[in-house]
Amino acid sequence: MLTANTTSYTAVQFLQRQAASLLLYQSVLESDVGRTFLNLLQTIRYTDADGRDCLQAYGSYFLALASSHQTWEEYLIKQILTADNPFSKLAQQHNSSKLASSLLVAVQHDLQVLQSLYECNSAVLSEWVQMATHLPISPVVWYREPESVGIETGLMASIPQLENWGDAVEDLAAYYRQHGIGLFAQYRAFRWQNGQLVGIPYPDLVKLSTLVGYEWQKDALVKNTEFLLSGETALHVLLYGSRGSGKSSLIKALLNEYSHRNLRLIEVSKLELPDLPKIVELLRGVPQKFIIFVDDLSFEEDDDTFKAMKVVLEGNITARPENVVVYATSNRRHLIREYFTDRPDPKDNNEVHSWDTMQEKLSFSDRFGLTLTFEAADQKTYLQIVQHLAANINISAEDLEFKALQWATRHNGRSGRTARQFIDFLKADLAVFGENKNLTPDS
Repeated sequence: MLTANTTSYTAVQFLQRQAASLLLYQSVLESDVGRTFLNLLQTIRYTDADGRDCLQAYGSYFLALASSHQTWEEYLIKQILTADNPFSKLAQQHNSSKLASSLLVAVQHDLQVLQSLYECNSAVLSEWVQMATHLPISPVVWYREPESVGIETGLMASIPQLENWGDAVEDLAAYYRQHGIGLFAQYRAFRWQNGQLVGIPYPDLVKLSTLVGYEWQKDALVKNTEFLLSGETALHVLLYGSRGSGKSSLIKALLNEYSHRNLRLIEVSKLELPDLPKIVELLRGVPQKFIIFVDDLSFEEDDDTFKAMKVVLEGNITARPENVVVYATSNRRHLIREYFTDRPDPKDNNEVHSWDTMQEKLSFSDRFGLTLTFEAADQKTYLQIVQHLAANINISAEDLEFKALQWATRHNGRSGRTARQFIDFLKADLAVFGENKNLTPDS
């Protein structure tokens, strides 16, 4: 037990009671950092004779902070800004004046509690551990220089400056309305996996400015995305056509262009399509705008997963949320594979209305409100893409064109993907080996 300093013992006991009294923001202390913090307080208060348990608890706390790449103070504020609780959920959709007074009082209480925990930083804990274990020097304190945190800079800086954190309720509610909560406040891109959203910390950084060719398709998709961001009715979009033409890259580039306007991207694989109605309902009422991205879409003859797509594309008795659209890519114009044997023969004793069944298959792609066609790149388009991507490479136009055509002949034909692969290889080749006559991987 910590007996060397009664004041410190009382402070630890007070903090434990404070942490236990949280009403809405318990999640702040439920991560590895929060759990090791609480465990450290417990072991400081009831340390064993030689203090090993206390030192191990401090080590676990230090490791958790180091793994999170943030200080205790940064961790605590970020947890508050991304908290998913009844207050933050309601604050996304309503002004705080419309929220129950008891809810606002609970938030004020929790913020004051978290303020006291904030003041118990790593340096303070290190001193308490030293006293509890009778070490000659205090353990190493975890610290890192603060970095810019983008849209969070305002409240990250202002909340700690308040004399009473309970005064931040209004600002916090406004923050939740603007930036969202939980995963949607932490990530821009997501993957639906095993029945839940998983944040993608490092989404593809492709930009619209690097994508050339297919200009009218790009303009149409950008315009439809602007409709979504403006709160107007946006259409579901099917992008189909030649492989490697940049269909997927175009969709991913929208995220990098518009994430600052609260656009989010959710990738859903074909195997997860039955969950599509569930995903859409999860997004209803959330302040962000969402593109559900389905790549390389096609269905086999007996594949029923397209029924989930039909529900989302056509709707059912539940109104469609205005903040969600589906953007799908495919190499097939008719998404459900059809065979010549599917075509009805009047002499066959098969389905009476078999023509209706076939039309159902053929018309599925028509349920997308907007269909954009990407034809195979001709030589002119391919070279235009290459020249655009090679803007900062020191190479003559003649050499660039010759090597680009040579690459396309030996590899995957003319396409945006081939152009990107060629430029990536060319940059690496020139950086490592200098200029080469033949540009092939085995040259």
